[in-house]
Amino acid sequence: MRYVIAVLVVALGLAAVVYGGADDSPGLQLIGALLVVGAVLFAVRTARRGT
Repeated sequence: MRYVIAVLVVALGLAAVVYGGADDSPGLQLIGALLVVGAVLFAVRTARRGT
């Protein structure tokens, strides 16, 4: 279940990066990039713990 949440957050972050690029909004791109990085780190940490 946690991986599903991480995948959804990555998708949301990627959408924010793409929309921020189209709208020329560097702040939205940064927020999207932070969401992607945070979700990937969360998924990796969860996988390493084994739960």
